[in-house]
Amino acid sequence: MAIERIDLVWLLVATCMIFVMQAGFCCLESGFVRAKNSINVALKNLVDFCIASLLFWLFGFALMFGISQNGWIGASAWMFDARGETSIGAFLLFQLMFCGTAATIVSGAVAERVAFSSYVVITIIISGLIYPVFGHWAWNSGQLGGESGWLAALGFIDFAGSTVVHSVGGWVSLAAVVVIGPRMGRFKKGVAMIRGHDLTMSTLGVMLLWFGWFGFNGGSTLAMSADVPSVLINTTLGGCAGGIAGLVASRLIFPLPRVEDFLNGTLAGLVAITANCNNTSALSAVLIGAIGGVIALLFGQWLERLRIDDAVGAVPAHLGAGIWGTLAVALFGDPSAWPVPHDRVTQFGIQLLGCVVAGVYCFGFTYVVLKIVNRLLPLRVSPEAEHVGLNQAEHGASSAMLDLVNDMERHRVEGRFDGPVAVIAGSEVEPIALQYNRVIQRVNRDSERLRRVIEALKRAKAEAEAANQAKTAFLGNMSHELRTPLNAIIGFSEILSGELFGRLGDDRYKEYAADILNSGKHLLSLVNDLLDHTRIESGRVELTEEEIDLHDLCRAVLRMLQDKAVSGGVILEADIPEDLPELRADERAMRQMLLNLLGNAIKFTPKGGKVTIAAELEADGRFAICVRDTGIGMKREDVPRALEPFVQLHHHLSKSYGGAGLGLPLVQALMRLHQGSVTIDSREGVGTVVTLRFPRQRVSALAIAE
Repeated sequence: MAIERIDLVWLLVATCMIFVMQAGFCCLESGFVRAKNSINVALKNLVDFCIASLLFWLFGFALMFGISQNGWIGASAWMFDARGETSIGAFLLFQLMFCGTAATIVSGAVAERVAFSSYVVITIIISGLIYPVFGHWAWNSGQLGGESGWLAALGFIDFAGSTVVHSVGGWVSLAAVVVIGPRMGRFKKGVAMIRGHDLTMSTLGVMLLWFGWFGFNGGSTLAMSADVPSVLINTTLGGCAGGIAGLVASRLIFPLPRVEDFLNGTLAGLVAITANCNNTSALSAVLIGAIGGVIALLFGQWLERLRIDDAVGAVPAHLGAGIWGTLAVALFGDPSAWPVPHDRVTQFGIQLLGCVVAGVYCFGFTYVVLKIVNRLLPLRVSPEAEHVGLNQAEHGASSAMLDLVNDMERHRVEGRFDGPVAVIAGSEVEPIALQYNRVIQRVNRDSERLRRVIEALKRAKAEAEAANQAKTAFLGNMSHELRTPLNAIIGFSEILSGELFGRLGDDRYKEYAADILNSGKHLLSLVNDLLDHTRIESGRVELTEEEIDLHDLCRAVLRMLQDKAVSGGVILEADIPEDLPELRADERAMRQMLLNLLGNAIKFTPKGGKVTIAAELEADGRFAICVRDTGIGMKREDVPRALEPFVQLHHHLSKSYGGAGLGLPLVQALMRLHQGSVTIDSREGVGTVVTLRFPRQRVSALAIAE
């Protein structure tokens, strides 16, 4: 094949432009991964180009463009020496760049979990065994003599490699990520999506790739022909449309448009137009690129649902858009310019056949080989290496960012912030490290202050508990000491008021004795309340539970308080249904609670008022006892204070009411022991309603039913 001098210059310039794509892939993929793996990805981009170039020179070029053996494989031009063969040498160098591009697509997809040595094996597979063979089928048209590859002979069209380069790289990438599996935590529930550490670098990578694409597509004319400007225009339009379509689609799917979708949409538009950029209109180029950008986004979402982890979105951008671009040749291309005349339907079938063959061969061959290799040489790094990062685990390399992250992780794991992180002067993370150290200093100061406060609180708590125990013991002892003389006073006053040993000389003595008796009983009631309060507070009260007939218990309590109600001119009523289920509770505690509530209600209800006790089984199964009075009531804001021990509200301080302020607190404490609750609804001058609610498990009928 002879090339004119101007064409040779253009081909070599285009070749150099394509090499810039390696730098583009390096920036794109390094930015898309986490900082701890960026160096590893960059090295893989360089090593795969070196390996692919050597293998393509050794035998790949011969397999791909050598004299065809029945359209299946080439067999000439081994280890080609370009001395004296300028045209073929330029063509070999141009095609070598394509091989390197196909190989480097894989590095991004499998990033962050594939061992460096394993990646070398993958590169050998694609650049030495897969790309040259399929390239022979699709692109060998007798450039070095002989017949064409079998797909090319059928009329398969792929001008600059939507399938031969990009889909091949995409199929190999898909097989590799399926065999290797997702990154640790990639699809763990509740874990956020792994995001790249430097999307600015990735954006630069897309721009470098775009520049290289001008050589990729423009150089595929193999001549400085009149077609070059339209090829470059279509390439530009396809990339622009793909990026905008990806951006719009991302905004429609997500709350905010994602940078990754915009970048990969741009690449997908470039990939899609690559197969047909020499044989389509500008409007068609826009449509092809836009659809390619949307396909890349939707394809990526589908892979995520399948839990297939592509670290940089290489499979959607190169495989998905590559298939679409190849099929679009039959939909948008000009049939008059096709090398083998076909109608659109026939051409579409040939294009589809080429895509299917690429998938079966590239994916199938790679999957089988990698499965075998993975048994002999594990492709994936250890979990420890993946956690640390491949920069350090595989190359002993680090960075200021990685060192800072490791120091911060050490602080998190150890839970100690007694030492600052290292500050590397002039590095990009110097401001972050300095600010982090300032935060550590503040945290340490606040932690020390908090520690001192906690120690002071502990001491205060210990002192308060000791004082409370002393108070409880004192009150308990004093209560016991007071009960003995009080019982004697009550007994002697009962004898005097009853004139057991004969009539007293003066009726006033009898009245005084009755006053002494009533005062003694009142004082004994206060002492008993105080003793019960101290016993509950010290945790020495245990319930003796039994089945209680509330109807009988209420009647007994009402009989005990009837005289008190009559003497105060208060009407005492009960509304207790006889068919109520029995309540499992402590009878003594129940009696004491009812006596306290009814006694208080009678005491605070003026003459002519009414006190009512009612009980019912509520809709939710709880047992409710309600004591209602038409007494003096309380202000709503005073209700919480009425439940505090030893608190007497301002209108309760007169001698006519008396009391120690322990009635309601005792009721509340006893209800807590029964796992129940107390609610108070009171209005000043109207009355008070106190409701005791017992949990449904204490209602016998429900407990049996369950």
